[in-house]
Amino acid sequence: MARNNDGRLLDQYQVRKTNKFLRGMIYVGLVIWALIDLFPIYWMFTFSLKSNEEVYGLNVMGLPKEWLWSNYSTAMTTGNMPQYFVNSLIVTVATIVISLIAALMATYAITRIVWKGSSLMNSFFMLGITIPIHASIVPIFITLSKLHMTNSYWSLIIPYSAFSLAMAILICTGFMNEIPRDLDEAAYIDGCGLWQTFGMIIVPLMKPALATISIYTFLQCWNELMFANVFISKDALKTLPVGIQALSGRHTTDWGPIGAALVIATFPVLIAYVFMSKSIQESFIAGAVKG
Repeated sequence: MARNNDGRLLDQYQVRKTNKFLRGMIYVGLVIWALIDLFPIYWMFTFSLKSNEEVYGLNVMGLPKEWLWSNYSTAMTTGNMPQYFVNSLIVTVATIVISLIAALMATYAITRIVWKGSSLMNSFFMLGITIPIHASIVPIFITLSKLHMTNSYWSLIIPYSAFSLAMAILICTGFMNEIPRDLDEAAYIDGCGLWQTFGMIIVPLMKPALATISIYTFLQCWNELMFANVFISKDALKTLPVGIQALSGRHTTDWGPIGAALVIATFPVLIAYVFMSKSIQESFIAGAVKG
C-alpha cells in the first residue's frame, strides 16, 4: 500500500510542534517551582537586613528600605555566632567520623564474617530506627549526669552517633551486599588478613555509601535543638540552633540579628551543596538503587 508522504510529514510536524509545546510547559513549571523553592532563601536574606518596623508589617516581602548590615555585626558579637558555629562544626564532624567508622566495621562483621548471631545482631541494630530520638531524652540525660558528661561536646557526640548508627548500618548493608565475595577470597589468597581486606578492598568500594551517610548525619546533627538545649547550659559550648534561640528576648526581640544568625547558619550549607551537588546527587541515587 502506498503511503501518503505529505500526510506523514504533516504528522511528524504536528508531533514536533506538540513536543515543543510540552517542553515549554515543563520549563515554565520548573521555573515556577524553582522560584517557590528559592523564595524562602530570598525572604530570609532580606529579613536579616530589616528593622523591626519593616518586619512587623511595613515591608514584609520587599527589599529593605534601609539595608541594616549592622544586624550581622550584632549577631556576630552579641549573639556570639562564630563560637556557636565552631561548636556545631566540632560536634557534627566528630559524629560523622564516629558513625562512619562504627557503621563500616559493624556492617563488615555482620555481612562478610560468618558467626552465630549475625542476623540477630543486625535485627538488634535495626531496632534503633524505630526509636524516636527525643523519646529517650530523659534516660540519656540521667545517664550523662551520673557520668558527669553534661556540658561537654561528648554529651552531644555520643547520642548523635548512637542514633545515627542504625540508619548508617542499613545503608552500608545495602552497598556491601553488592560487593562480590570473590574479592574477599582473592584478597585472602594474595595473603591479606581480615583488617587488610577490610581497609584495602571493602572501604574504597564503599565511597557512595559513606557520602550518603555523611549527608544524613550532617543534616541530623546540624539542625538538632532539643538535645543541645537540654544537655548543654554553658554558653561557650552551645551549638548554632541553641545560640539562635537565645537571641530571642523575654519581652522584646530584635528580629534583624536573628535573621542574620539564620543566614550565618544556613548559607554555608547551601554553598557547600552548590559545590558538592553532583557528588550528593550521585550518592543519593546510588543509595536508592543499591539500598
